[in-house]
Amino acid sequence: SLAVLQALEDGLKRAEADPSVKAVMICGDNGYFSAGADIKGFSSSKGQGLGLGPIVSLIESSRKPVVAAIEGYALGGGLEVALGCHYRIAHRKARMGLPEVTIGLLPGAEGTQRLPRLIGVPAALDMITTGKHIPAAEALKLGLVDEVVEESTTEAAIHLANKV
Repeated sequence: SLAVLQALEDGLKRAEADPSVKAVMICGDNGYFSAGADIKGFSSSKGQGLGLGPIVSLIESSRKPVVAAIEGYALGGGLEVALGCHYRIAHRKARMGLPEVTIGLLPGAEGTQRLPRLIGVPAALDMITTGKHIPAAEALKLGLVDEVVEESTTEAAIHLANKV
């Protein structure tokens, strides 16, 4: 939603400007990362001048480490947000994918560029063209996530952020 995009932008800019902030963690609420964008909001966000692509680029260009704490689903735009992060921690039950193709769309926030850079062209093409969701264990094998945890992803993300 526009509110989430605005909150991400505001939080990232605040963190970047605050010298006491050493790293940023992006997580969802109530055990969910993000199941992606609301398709109804596609047309309204362009009129507001705020889109997912620029937010993901803002995450990626942060001078401070940004860690995604993925629980539940990271699908579509949610996965693209995670791809913009410097590190990704996933709960063992998390699932990731770019399902937009199943409704005739391609990922629109540069997921088609970031995913192949991270996991290689063959695996990325499979995910992008089929829309399949992969479990955390497979994401770890592919290099999509840096760590899979049994317990709190936020605690693991904080621990990783402190290490880096």
